[in-house]
Formats: sequence, structure tokens, C-alpha cells
Amino acid sequence: MNKFLKPNNKIILWLRLILRMSFFAVALMWPAGSIYWWEAWVIVALWSGFGLKMTHYLLHHDPELLAERMKFVPLHNEQKIWDKVLMLFFLIAAIGLYLIPGFDVLRYEWSEPFPVWIEITAMILHLPCFVLLGWVMRENTYLSQVVKIDKARGHEVITTGPYSLVRHPMYIVVIVLLFALPVALGSRFALLLSVFLTFLLIVRTYYEDRTLYKELEGYVEYTKQTPYRLIPKIW
Repeated sequence: MNKFLKPNNKIILWLRLILRMSFFAVALMWPAGSIYWWEAWVIVALWSGFGLKMTHYLLHHDPELLAERMKFVPLHNEQKIWDKVLMLFFLIAAIGLYLIPGFDVLRYEWSEPFPVWIEITAMILHLPCFVLLGWVMRENTYLSQVVKIDKARGHEVITTGPYSLVRHPMYIVVIVLLFALPVALGSRFALLLSVFLTFLLIVRTYYEDRTLYKELEGYVEYTKQTPYRLIPKIW
């Protein structure tokens, strides 16, 4: 599949990664008003390392998925209206999740920072989450940022790997990271946005599941094989 990706397109994808990581670093540091924030630099390094690894892997194994995941705005013509609304709120709140810790921890000190050992634990928690995200991306080539049936690529139900355990494994990993990020940065105040973002993801999981149930061939049988959406034995 990689042979169909032109060299210019590869450069564009790498540039998109650099821009994403640069925006991420600025979004953390600018509100803090200082670059002397070791927690933020660790988080930037962790996410940059993951981005480099997955970009390199997907360029060689699934460039179409990489191009889909690297889109700056999660909007598509085939996307459901409800998903556009949810993703708009999610995008705004996610930017806030990057901005608030700097204001909270350094600039205005709104809340008491977490103990260092808790911050380090949250940083370490990123590593198994990255492994799980990589596993999900390896298994599901249709892992779009938007809810749609990718007819152009022959969208099929994925039942292997983490999808044999729950129907939406990426969401549960993202939810863990939504809480791990502000904790690693020492921001209690930003956890309010983590709760809101988690709520949005749970709502999206419900509606996405209904869409796939109605429109994706074989999904009904899959729900019987894998009955849980996010957490085995619970939901």
C-alpha cells in the first residue's frame, strides 16, 4: 500500500505531524508564561515520540489510515450531523484541556498541584495507553476521525485484537489519557474538562454504535459476539 503514496504526500504528512506537535507545545507553554515547566516538556516528548513512531509505522503499513488520522479538522461530507455537533464541542473542549493547565499550574495557581509521584505515575500511564492505541490502529484500517461508513475502501467489521474484547477500544484508551494528561501536568482544574470530554465520548459511542448497527453489514452479528461497547462485563 505504501508504494501508492507519493513522496510529496509523505512530506506533507510529516509536516502535519510537526505542526501538530508544535501547536501542542505552544498550547501548553503559552498559558504558563514560561518554558521552564518540566512536566509539560515530558508530555510533549511522550506524545512526539508516539507520533513519530506511529507515523513511521503507518507510512509503511497503512498510509491511507495515516492520512485520515492526520486531518486537522474532523469533518467529512459523509459525516452525520450529530457527529459534527459533538466533534465541534469536543474540539473546543480539547483545546481548552491543553490551555488550562498552564494557567492553572504556573500563571495563576488556581489549584494545588498534584504530588510529584502522582504526576510521574500519570506520565508512565501514557506508555501502555500508547501501546494500546498502536494495537487499535494496527487492527482497524477504517479508524476514521468521523463517524461514517467508508464505502470507498470497502468498510468491513473488525473483530480481531482489542475488538474481540470491546466494540470501541480506542475510546476507552482515549478516556484514560484525557485524565492522565492533566494529572501529569499537575492541574486539578483541567480535570473538569476531562469529565466533560469523557461525557461527549460516551454519548458519541452510543450514537456511533447505533449507526454501525443500522448501516454496516455484519455489525449486528458482531454485537452478539462482542456485547460490550467500552468496558467488558459492564457496558
